[in-house]
Amino acid sequence: MTTDPTDETDDRIDPVTLEVVRNQLESVAEEMGQTLIRGAYSPNIKERRDCSTALFDAEGRMIAQAEHIPVHLGAMPAAVDAVREHDPKPGDVFVLNDPFTGGTHLPDVTMVSPIAPGHDGSSGSDDEDDARSIVGYAVSRAHHADVGGMTPGSMPAGAEEIYQEGLRLPPIRLVEGGEPREDVRSLVLANVRNLRERRADLRAQQAANERAEARLGALFDEHGRGTVLEGFDAVIDYSRERIAAEIAALPDGTYEATDVLEGDGVTDEDVEIAAAVTVDGGTIDVDFSGTAAQVAGNLNAPLAVATSAVYFVVRCITDPEIPPNHGCYEPVSVAAPEGSLLNPNPPAAVVGGNVETSQRVTDVVFTALAQAAPDRVPAQGQGTMNNLTIGARDGSFAYYETLGGGFGARADRDGMDGVQVGMTNTLNTPVESLETEYPLRVERYALREGSGGRGRFRGGLGLERSVTVETPATVSLLTERRRHAPKGVAGGGDGATGENLIDGEAVPAKTTVDVTAGTTVTVKTPGGGGHGDPGERNAESVETDRAAGTHRESIDRNGS
Repeated sequence: MTTDPTDETDDRIDPVTLEVVRNQLESVAEEMGQTLIRGAYSPNIKERRDCSTALFDAEGRMIAQAEHIPVHLGAMPAAVDAVREHDPKPGDVFVLNDPFTGGTHLPDVTMVSPIAPGHDGSSGSDDEDDARSIVGYAVSRAHHADVGGMTPGSMPAGAEEIYQEGLRLPPIRLVEGGEPREDVRSLVLANVRNLRERRADLRAQQAANERAEARLGALFDEHGRGTVLEGFDAVIDYSRERIAAEIAALPDGTYEATDVLEGDGVTDEDVEIAAAVTVDGGTIDVDFSGTAAQVAGNLNAPLAVATSAVYFVVRCITDPEIPPNHGCYEPVSVAAPEGSLLNPNPPAAVVGGNVETSQRVTDVVFTALAQAAPDRVPAQGQGTMNNLTIGARDGSFAYYETLGGGFGARADRDGMDGVQVGMTNTLNTPVESLETEYPLRVERYALREGSGGRGRFRGGLGLERSVTVETPATVSLLTERRRHAPKGVAGGGDGATGENLIDGEAVPAKTTVDVTAGTTVTVKTPGGGGHGDPGERNAESVETDRAAGTHRESIDRNGS
């Protein structure tokens, strides 16, 4: 027996129903992600899972998210806000990637669908006005392996303006009133490489959003429209109250920190990021006023990306069990001067800002908050996504991957080895999949012995991955921590810096180069910093260290 879907209640939702509805809303977001991953063609989405999904209410507030990519999720509200300015209607589907209008960087294509369960007569309400009203938005964001631009893979190291980075899409209807806009789809596909993959991945995103509307309609049938909509407010209130209490437990004060990026792809000069983090009762304010002006290269990051990095840090130093939604972010404010590295003006290049600058923002804010909560903040992790892109200029393939490295040691345990750190949460591309899908051969894939910083608890180990390109191609590398090592804390040693090589010769941290068939590209990723005095490391851990020095979790076709 189902509840009358038009039933409204003035009473606050009871705790048991709230918990049931909260979990069901989160399952909607998770099911969206599963639909997207299963339907995608590109290994970047179906294997690495470089995608994110979330559910928003009619006011553009995040209600529930799948536990996917931090840099995607924290910046999603800007995309919904941008779409809401275009008078969305039931049956519409918007697509966008413009970093200056709701996006992050151009390869991250976002799809936003208004949700109005029952507008097509399927479910949700017998009342026509209710059926036509938008109750929320389904949002999916996926990194497409190519969106055009000056290099295959759309991650050019030397870009100096956004026009070089790919096709730029402000919010535009891909579906209008339930009818596909084939003219828009054709325009998009005419400007990308490997359009078969792009077409399928766009369809997978659309299917994910459609799944959200169907599942939310089922929840309206089960609980009643009023109860579910009241649940939207209740889950936000619950998370806001809990996060504010966690912040209030930190000592009030202003905590400052700085760090640098290793050049912007045009010059090798360090670029400074400075943060002043103010804890005041149950709120946190982060001011980036001391940060460098926007740069000529592509490390500029839209304010939504910087904000997303701050949200991530706040989530890390508070209770991870707090449901992730708009309520978690209400007590947090972020500001950066217009025209700065973290709030650039168009037509600034930004493709590296999303993947590399966001990592350094997390390092800076972590360092600042370590003064308030030292036991909750680890030593620095690898601090880079180690972006590797290899593609053919004829559009026949485009491979993109971010490589794991060392996680910083914590106050009570070692750092993890060979994992994604900070603003990404992707998997690796399995060797079998990589070699099946692309003209590439993996020569070596191993942990870097001794790359973790020494300490009472040692930093995690970086990785080494060597790939031979079996056809002429273009290689792009966007990496960091090649000069400045991830720092240890409390007496712990620094992690090892990373290194990029092409046929054994070192190349810059940020580079794009055309290579011939048979070229081998090697990326050695940084280790994590250590935590505490190495002299306090116990005998059992020292023995584990010795074992780690000889144990090889690796593939090595050269047998070395």
